Amino acid sequence: MTIEFTVSSIIPASPEAIYNAWLDSDGHTKMTGSPAHATAKVGDSFDAWDGYISGKNLKLESNKRIVQSWRGASYKDSDEDSQIEVLLDPVEGGTKLSLIHTNVPDDQASHEPGWTTHYFEPMNQYFVSRCKKS
Repeated sequence: MTIEFTVSSIIPASPEAIYNAWLDSDGHTKMTGSPAHATAKVGDSFDAWDGYISGKNLKLESNKRIVQSWRGASYKDSDEDSQIEVLLDPVEGGTKLSLIHTNVPDDQASHEPGWTTHYFEPMNQYFVSRCKKS
């Protein structure tokens, strides 16, 4: 059995800044605070959180949408990859980032709060600090 969920947050940055950081090794590393390897090319593999997460870019719509296969190191060999869809919508104060995570193995339900802890909170800190420097 699998689960799916949607989480969202307002990030104090433009859709372009978030899109570019998500799909860049240095940017992804800086915005999450953990080593990552990423590209902005469909079909390319990526990893995040020092290799704990891996996957492939499935669909990319510049500054609007990122679709990736997503697999945690704790997935069982028999588990299929899950999928994330990142939607970036400009709003007052930045971007509403909505993340739809599907095909998540039911024993991996901790992924839902993990998005806030490991992505949204560090992203907010990263982009706020970048605004203060400019």
